[in-house]
Amino acid sequence: MTGTQALQQGNSRTRFIRLLGITTMLAGLASPALAADDQATAVAEEEKGFEEIIVTATRTATSIQKVPISMQALSADTLQQRSVKGLTDFAALIPSVSFAGLGPGRTEVYFRGIVPAGGAYPATGYYLDDISINVNGLPDVHVYDVERIEALSGPQGTLFGAGSLAGTIRVITNKPKLGEFSGGMDLEANKFGGGDFGGQAQGFINIPVTETLAIRAMGYYRKEGGYVDNVANNGKFADGSPAILNLGDENPLTSFTLNNASKTKNNYNSIDEVGGRLSLLWEPVEGWSINPQITAQKQISLGYFGFDPRVGDLQVHDYDDTRQNDQWYQAQATIHGHIGDFDVVSATGYFRRNIKLLNDYTYYTVAYDSFGPGYESYLQFFDKAGCTGSGASLRCSTLLNPTQYYSGNRHERIFTQELRMKTPESWPFDVTFGGFYQYQKNEINDDYATRGLGNVAGYTEAGGGDRADFATSFGVPDTQGGSMILGTPAVKRDAFYITEQDRVTRDYAVFAEGHYNITPALKITGGIRYFWTELNVVGFAGVAASAQNVRSTVAATGQAGGCPTPLSATERLTCLNTNFSRPDHQLIYREQGQTHKIALDWQVAPGKMIYANYSTGFRPGGQGRPLRIGGQVYAVAPFRSEDLTNYEIGFKTTWGNVFRLNAAFYLEKWNDLQYTVVVAGAQGAGITGNAGNAEVKGVEFDADLRLGKFTISTSGSYNDGKLKGNFCNFAANAATLSIAQLASCTLGAFAPGNPPTPEVAAADGTRLPRQPKFKGTTSVRFDTMLGKMDAYVQGAALYQTGATQDLNTELNDLLGNSAGFVSFDFSAGVKKDKWSVDVFIQNAFDRRGILTTNTFCSISICSGSSRNFPIRPQFFGVKFGQRF
Repeated sequence: MTGTQALQQGNSRTRFIRLLGITTMLAGLASPALAADDQATAVAEEEKGFEEIIVTATRTATSIQKVPISMQALSADTLQQRSVKGLTDFAALIPSVSFAGLGPGRTEVYFRGIVPAGGAYPATGYYLDDISINVNGLPDVHVYDVERIEALSGPQGTLFGAGSLAGTIRVITNKPKLGEFSGGMDLEANKFGGGDFGGQAQGFINIPVTETLAIRAMGYYRKEGGYVDNVANNGKFADGSPAILNLGDENPLTSFTLNNASKTKNNYNSIDEVGGRLSLLWEPVEGWSINPQITAQKQISLGYFGFDPRVGDLQVHDYDDTRQNDQWYQAQATIHGHIGDFDVVSATGYFRRNIKLLNDYTYYTVAYDSFGPGYESYLQFFDKAGCTGSGASLRCSTLLNPTQYYSGNRHERIFTQELRMKTPESWPFDVTFGGFYQYQKNEINDDYATRGLGNVAGYTEAGGGDRADFATSFGVPDTQGGSMILGTPAVKRDAFYITEQDRVTRDYAVFAEGHYNITPALKITGGIRYFWTELNVVGFAGVAASAQNVRSTVAATGQAGGCPTPLSATERLTCLNTNFSRPDHQLIYREQGQTHKIALDWQVAPGKMIYANYSTGFRPGGQGRPLRIGGQVYAVAPFRSEDLTNYEIGFKTTWGNVFRLNAAFYLEKWNDLQYTVVVAGAQGAGITGNAGNAEVKGVEFDADLRLGKFTISTSGSYNDGKLKGNFCNFAANAATLSIAQLASCTLGAFAPGNPPTPEVAAADGTRLPRQPKFKGTTSVRFDTMLGKMDAYVQGAALYQTGATQDLNTELNDLLGNSAGFVSFDFSAGVKKDKWSVDVFIQNAFDRRGILTTNTFCSISICSGSSRNFPIRPQFFGVKFGQRF
């Protein structure tokens, strides 16, 4: 732990008794695509005192106080008051949600400590309106002209099946309004306390074209300044050691001094973002509506959004550029109507995304160089321009810069179709039922490369010696003290290691959820979802040696295919995954299953409800590709699906229109956790297996209190997640040429404070990673009049305790735990008629709260260059809004 972290942790503990929460008081309207506008308005008008948020978590517009599940919602006013701009902003305000990532567009969110560390499917559902856009590395949806954000805790596999094992987040946008011309604009100028300036301009307009047709449009531009400095290394690494790669012990030509002078820059992690949304609402006949919509964004982010505490506060040593260009659009169309007395909704969506990522990968080179002799051949390449002679007399003088970079180009496409119906209101019960289909294709093209590697010096040995059987090799010749690498250095382009894969998933489901009032005050809810899922992976991943000896396996049948064996010289070129005509692996995984839900809620009195909820969630398993270790191909066993069972009781109450208190107590049983490990000798490639079972015990709450002109809001979440049983390590079996989890493992001399035996990756009772035990927020708002203007002052606190970083206790020790922290936000503003002015400061005291710690490669190799990813540092600004 650094001194800064220790100080922060000490300060945090003195504030542990603070109540924490989130404002959830102001009204929202439900989506007209769900025929909810009229229902939402009617419900809101009935409520007195606290204004209610109307949600559509049950696919029907309902007061959040009457939904028998634990959920939180952020209204449009709350989002505006807390200056929410994107995913990480609103995730920070939801106590049951934690998140981890490397920056914008590279973030994953989790509920209640259900943090997957492997697998092919996300664990949290992510929806834009009615359509799932659930991918690994969630798109950073810009929050403007948004009606509300809903966060549904626990398995939501009945009505929201796509990746909703642990919970679901829904971003609900404002829809066109018939017969109303309105619009607005918002301008903001901001700055990070020790960083750069930024700002944004955004606006919307609602146009009634005819009595039955309206259009709504939104557009914005955002520029966010940076706050991390890429500083000069001055000939040394962060730990103070000389920044020299000792690529060979016998030849001074194989040493290389790293220098990042050409890449240094202050506040280098900036964001440029532009986007918009166009939506149309048409009611061709009474009782029918059609709502097509398209949303598009382009986000360019530069630099890392983490820092290396060994270098300094908010500082790094980068040796190459880091840049992500994330472009996506989502088109959707919702048709709502009635067939007889049945309510019918058809929701169709198409999502397309392209991510181009360039990432400094130098510390991967540094990590391998630190292993000493035997690993330097991975790095020592000479430029042809500096070589003379040939054969045994070859002499080279110009060492290729051995530092690496990562270049990724990913294309994601998702097509979604859902059709659902609801029984007539005249029936004594109601049932929502329907079908779901989703097709998703992810094209992955990743290069782990060294610049100029495709043009290194080749070495031909005329005969004799232990290399006489090979025609070509590269690297440092034996005669110069090197070890040589045989074959072609680059797989393609300048890439020493590449991944070229097509991943296609198909998901099908039928579902039903119904409600029946046993008595006027007692209601039972039941739901079931049958699903079928299929994952197909085809492509290549590996180094040049693997590319020259590829052999394909079809996991579903065990049949060999793909590249012929042995390969001719021509086939070695044509078999390198060109158009996937001869991929080195083709994996097929199919699974089917079902999820369930049953809930009982009792309206004890007006404004007071008690409920009990049982629900299950499911995340499919998969098949790993074979791995090459020491010249042999090892089979990898499939990993099983994981399931989550949630037992929950709770209450939702309002008292005298001045106090509102909701709470839920839950036990979640998580079976067959999917976990990815890197196998020694497998070219850095990882496999996914099952780490065993776990359980989470917790409580969530939110409360609001009105005292005259003061409103106090607080919410929080406590999660105690632990492994149930030992997590056995994975090992390669040379006799069977297979990699699998050890059948059994024992603790040996394990005791608290001592590491487990090598067979045990984590012992029974090990804490689940990346979830603080407690997370919460509290806001205090004072509303008054300033002359003829409405005015307010608000203060808010965000708090969370520390967290572990990895389930494997040995790896977690290398990373270290993150410390707890508290940050404070303040804002004030005035409003008159149609205009408003607000000032704000977030993280006012510039606390360095660490959310996660990440590495460039496997933790065991790259922990020495890990980076901390903090909450946003001190950030302040002024906003002006105009409505018409």
